[in-house]
Amino acid sequence: MVTRLSHYFLRTLREDPADAEVASHRLLVRAGYIRRQAPGVFAWLPIGLRVKAKIETIIREEMAAAGAYEVHFPALLPREPYELTGRWEEYGDTLFRLQDRKGADYLLGPTHEEFFTLLVKDLYSSYKDLPLTIFQIQDKYRDEFRPRAGLLRGREFTMKDAYSFDYTDAGLDVSYQAQRDAYERIFARLGLEYVIVQADAGAMGGSRSEEFLHPTAIGEDTFVRSAGGYAANVEAFTTVAPEPIPFDGLPDPVIFDSPDTPTIATLVAHANAHLDAPRDGEWTAAHTLKNVVLALTHLDGTRELVIVGVPGDRDIDDKRVEVAFAPAAVEPATEADFEKHPLLVKGYIGPWSPTGAILGEESATGIRFLLDPRVVDGTAWITGANADEKHVHSLVAGRDFVADGFVEAASVRPGDPAPDGSGPVELARGMEIGHVFQLGRKYADVLGAKVLDENGKLVTVTMGSYGIGVTRILANIAELNNDEKGLIWPASVAPFDVHVVATGRDAVAFELAEKLAADLDAAGLDVLYDDRPKVSPGVKFGDAELVGVPQIVIVGRGAADGEVELWDRRTGDRTAVSVADAVTQLTR
Repeated sequence: MVTRLSHYFLRTLREDPADAEVASHRLLVRAGYIRRQAPGVFAWLPIGLRVKAKIETIIREEMAAAGAYEVHFPALLPREPYELTGRWEEYGDTLFRLQDRKGADYLLGPTHEEFFTLLVKDLYSSYKDLPLTIFQIQDKYRDEFRPRAGLLRGREFTMKDAYSFDYTDAGLDVSYQAQRDAYERIFARLGLEYVIVQADAGAMGGSRSEEFLHPTAIGEDTFVRSAGGYAANVEAFTTVAPEPIPFDGLPDPVIFDSPDTPTIATLVAHANAHLDAPRDGEWTAAHTLKNVVLALTHLDGTRELVIVGVPGDRDIDDKRVEVAFAPAAVEPATEADFEKHPLLVKGYIGPWSPTGAILGEESATGIRFLLDPRVVDGTAWITGANADEKHVHSLVAGRDFVADGFVEAASVRPGDPAPDGSGPVELARGMEIGHVFQLGRKYADVLGAKVLDENGKLVTVTMGSYGIGVTRILANIAELNNDEKGLIWPASVAPFDVHVVATGRDAVAFELAEKLAADLDAAGLDVLYDDRPKVSPGVKFGDAELVGVPQIVIVGRGAADGEVELWDRRTGDRTAVSVADAVTQLTR
């Protein structure tokens, strides 16, 4: 049925929304696809639902091709299963928690691993029932601290989440690959460029984890890739540690006065002014060891300080630290923390030696000291001496100090070697559009999902989890496909196949446009017909450009001669053709 703009629930806006930060947010609101209800929460209007439905149709088709079956869980979920898996606390403030009138705890589902697992546990009992993959397309809820960028970072969003169930690890590998392949087909059909990167599993848990990132300057994720094919999120990047260096012949450590040098920059300047130059020319930040005090808040509420030592030419990367110490929350140590630990001399902190502090006092801090993997045995450093306005040089790792362990916390830089030996990496920005995990038996173990194997023995099932951000994909497609006038949807997800625009005051134009719209509809195309009688051509053209249907037919001046104008929004080409040719070209 032809959709007539004169009766359609669509209103376009001439001005950008005040809170719009990115093109997709600005254009989807102006073109009448979505409407803000609260920070990070949007209503979907008819034309927006059409695009969303087309994306979901592609996903459903590829899920079916991969052998997955669709189910649908509620968004309102009870607390108990999340308590069993520990995620009621682990998710922290990102959960929307609520109580019913009887005081029972519920949440709005951020993800549904527990309930997929319990469903299969309830219904399946034999290895003969497996493998199984089930999925849903559902709204999810996460209390983002700062919702931003419209649909790209919201509190309510639509996801496709699928879960595979096998009873052997080999079976999981097959199920995982089937979903991974389906994702590649989905993104190809949607016209979205993607990079598959190694990723950290985070609160999801499990072993193998890969993200599908869409490279974009507005992406929230930084990832690294090498010319040789390595790709990973910065959180999952593994530092290539240099080989240890023999201690023989290395000079003893020397403590020196260093007034007013609480920063790496001031320390380097002081070293170049007062110390003998190193063999490689002059002292730089790379010769120094920066010791950063972090505060961890564990799930039980306890607070722990840790010191992380990194080369002074590197910063601590917030995301890498977050992953390294998960599920604890991480923040810089506060003044109150330093007051409780007087042996921590702010600005002059150094590592503790095996027998105590560098100056010989007994170390009573009880604080864990962790090192960057580059700080290998035999490397010599300038660092704090744990005394006010004093540093030490020629302090050798492994000889003069040891650590409680190593941690991936330092920033990754262009030129760092890829851990697989495929060459130096470059950094890029990307937006996560899909994520696949091998969960293994984490949830099945806790929730007791078992089946009988070939020998009649109960075995725990092994699971995979596979997510796609439906609304985020829509926003990314909008980001990719627009110009200064408005949206330009790819044909695969466009709300309509063709937009017929009747212009002028001549009844002949409207009569011809009416017939053309009916003919195109009869040929199987979704038609949007701008039949508004008292709207100027300029306004109609502006709306057509803003709404973004890729094929536009203008019926106006040539109508009396049976001629219309085909306007391809993707190329900008406008061509006069007969009505018959227009139908032929648009339907072939």
